[in-house]
Amino acid sequence: MSASSASIGEVVSNGIGTVNGFVWGPPMLVLLLGTGLYLTIGLRFMPLRKIGFAFGELMKGRKSEGDGEVTPFAALMTALSSTIGTGNIAGVAVAIAIGGPGALFWMWMTALVGMATKFSEGVLAVKYREVDETGQRVGGPMYYIKNGMGKRWIWLGGVFAFFGVMAGLGTGNAIQTAEVVRTVNETYGVDYYVTGGLLALLAGMVILGGIKRIASVAEKVVPAMALIYIALGLSVVAINYDAVPHALVRIFSNALGFDAAAGGFTGAMLMLAMQRGVARGIFSNEAGQGSAPIAHAAAQNNDPVDQGIIAMLGTFIDTIMVCSITGLAILTSGVIPEECNAFLIAQSGITPEVCDTGARITSAAFAEALPGFGDHFVTVALALFAFTTILGWSYYGERCAEYLFGEKIIMPFRYAWIAMMLFVTGLLYAGDNVTALMNTVWLTTDTLTGMMAAPNLIALLVLSPVIFKMTRDYFEKREAEAKTGADRAS
Repeated sequence: MSASSASIGEVVSNGIGTVNGFVWGPPMLVLLLGTGLYLTIGLRFMPLRKIGFAFGELMKGRKSEGDGEVTPFAALMTALSSTIGTGNIAGVAVAIAIGGPGALFWMWMTALVGMATKFSEGVLAVKYREVDETGQRVGGPMYYIKNGMGKRWIWLGGVFAFFGVMAGLGTGNAIQTAEVVRTVNETYGVDYYVTGGLLALLAGMVILGGIKRIASVAEKVVPAMALIYIALGLSVVAINYDAVPHALVRIFSNALGFDAAAGGFTGAMLMLAMQRGVARGIFSNEAGQGSAPIAHAAAQNNDPVDQGIIAMLGTFIDTIMVCSITGLAILTSGVIPEECNAFLIAQSGITPEVCDTGARITSAAFAEALPGFGDHFVTVALALFAFTTILGWSYYGERCAEYLFGEKIIMPFRYAWIAMMLFVTGLLYAGDNVTALMNTVWLTTDTLTGMMAAPNLIALLVLSPVIFKMTRDYFEKREAEAKTGADRAS
């Protein structure tokens, strides 16, 4: 690589880093957590109180009971296919390596209030969805902005759709493809273009079949891969059980800005832990980002609140379950490189390259507890998680593109999506500094995620009275029906 091209790359990377710092600054953190907390309180903590009820509705959702293209269960699996991805393996590792153990705590906080956010997105997605010229139900933030907030706000729906397309190509395509081809190369020595070509071929076979084929694959693959990952992750934590108490102490103390090495409290560390945790939390579970409601709008469910209840489980499963397993496996295994000192990173603003290795850290944690097997499992899990994320996000990007350009864009977009996978593979194959390139990709996807979330969060706040009323009516109706049934029985 020439000096001039290297300097250009540094300028681009620094520029993206500056924008990322602005997008993920205090205003966005307040908007994300504040919106989730406001909705949680407005819903009277229903998402936290009704987790058991939600799982019951999910099991009922295996059957079709309304208009739409896929079952309510398949809609959630499609949404989960896009959330359970590299963020759960590589993203959690990067968050902890750079932001410290406290980043995991802020991921939890994002998820707990994010359940209300995801519930609200599901409600509005079904209530304000439309039927397009192909006869399919389409919905998501751009539609509940247009149909719920009025024509004056159509431009905001367009802003969301634009960033949805861009974030899809970055978050749902480039970062997933890059992590897979790089990790497979590092573990097995397989050339980038071989892995990338095979990934693009398999993805194309599913994506070209549309939402029904994507959902069919998702509802078979996602539950199996999530359960296996959780089971083996718990095995790693169980093997390192004696390190669990210390790991929990580090998580909670670091989350509040306290660190033994720093000799007490530091505001910079608190901010870094919060920023990394919230950013990786939303990158992983997508609560507030506005992507998942695009999938839930296709559900064969005519009850918006019921689909919202199913939708909120996506955040719980993704972050409270899967991300927590990854985080605890890493912290109890003690595999974070010594160079990754959150206090020094917070003070200097300089991140050592080894801290951006992502999947390598998680692989080391599993390999340490399960030698000869753990690192191979993480590689396979990463490939499967990323593959299903590519499928789910292709649908999100497609629907955003359709909103902007009409139905005629659907097939060209699908082919462009596959071509993007090959393009990213080519960049990695030709690049000299893969770590620096990956760091730039991560920063870019973080930035696009924040830009995509803002219009959606505004819509949720404006339409919150609708959400609160529909939820009250739903549960009052169920209570009345239950009372009537009890009176008849007696």
